[in-house]
Amino acid sequence: MGIGLVVVGPEGPLVTGLANDLVKAGIPTFGPSSEAAALEGSKNFMKNLCDKYGIPTAKYHTFTDSFAAKKYIKEQGAPIVIKADGLAAGKGVIVATTLEEAYEAVDSMLIKGVFGSAGCRVIVEEFLEGEEASFFALVDGENAIPLESAQDHKRVGDGDTGPNTGGMGAYSPAPVLTNELISVVMESIILPTVKGMSEEGCKFVGVLYAGLMIEKKSGLPKLIEYNVRFGDPECQVLMVRLESDLAQVLLAACRGELSGVSLNWSSGSAMVVVMASNGYPGSYEKGTVIRNLEEAEDFTPSTKIFHAGTALDSNGNFIATGGRVLGVTAKGRDLQEARDRAYQAVEEINWLGGFYRRDIGWRALPQKKLSPKA
Repeated sequence: MGIGLVVVGPEGPLVTGLANDLVKAGIPTFGPSSEAAALEGSKNFMKNLCDKYGIPTAKYHTFTDSFAAKKYIKEQGAPIVIKADGLAAGKGVIVATTLEEAYEAVDSMLIKGVFGSAGCRVIVEEFLEGEEASFFALVDGENAIPLESAQDHKRVGDGDTGPNTGGMGAYSPAPVLTNELISVVMESIILPTVKGMSEEGCKFVGVLYAGLMIEKKSGLPKLIEYNVRFGDPECQVLMVRLESDLAQVLLAACRGELSGVSLNWSSGSAMVVVMASNGYPGSYEKGTVIRNLEEAEDFTPSTKIFHAGTALDSNGNFIATGGRVLGVTAKGRDLQEARDRAYQAVEEINWLGGFYRRDIGWRALPQKKLSPKA
């Protein structure tokens, strides 16, 4: 049987060259080569590209020596951001509010090696104040087309408290990304990146997911980081809103034929609430039983439950096998309706081993009291 298209999901295989091998074997592949995946695989590579091609990003320095890093941190002051250079499963970024926290982060990476080889180089970055947003573009090596906007909630606790996670929920569209800002992001960040990568001899084919900060003082977007794949949970809200044939669009990207492609999106909004295992993002219990999933999906209209970390046990029950386990996703005429539906479905799920944030969407619905019934 011929393979018509491969879409590579996780960042690990992309960084180690899975797309290179597939393309070599003549298989159409949506996902960057290992050289191009360095945009996510090495924060230092991404920052150097920004420098060279004038892409707005936070001021930074890269260090391998903890003494030098701490000296720089002391000069800059807190708050300040410390990042492991390599892949750390979404956990390699520490926003330090005090100098002590920053020093501790540097030591944990450079001396204690908590992120292994990913943390043997650290980037110390200025703290940007503003609102974060996620921006996705499909890229065919030369051309890029934007997807709809989304915003996620990275911290584990209500009110954006606690440690960073891979994302506890998201919604689309994100009101912070106006049409005007979307044009600015394309012109000042996405297109210069695509052009720069091409000029560096490592054309980018795949999805560029830009983590942005809409800076408070300037109102302009700066690039925080790139992911080289559809990140979740934002992907879930984008997929339920996309009305075009995704496979055809991704195939056009593989063939370098994105110019002239346009995408259709459903009006209204979508929201995903992530249900995670108790203890996440720290150590968590595996194997707890989850019941009532089908009933929850049928209970509310326009609802879809995406599985991220589940398996079936010998009795045919769904059990939790990961940290982030379910993405309970709903569409609505507006964000309030999408939110109500998503939380109604969450409350129908019977899972004692899990938890979820109760305030997803709070930035876009600040006037509403956002705590659903316990």
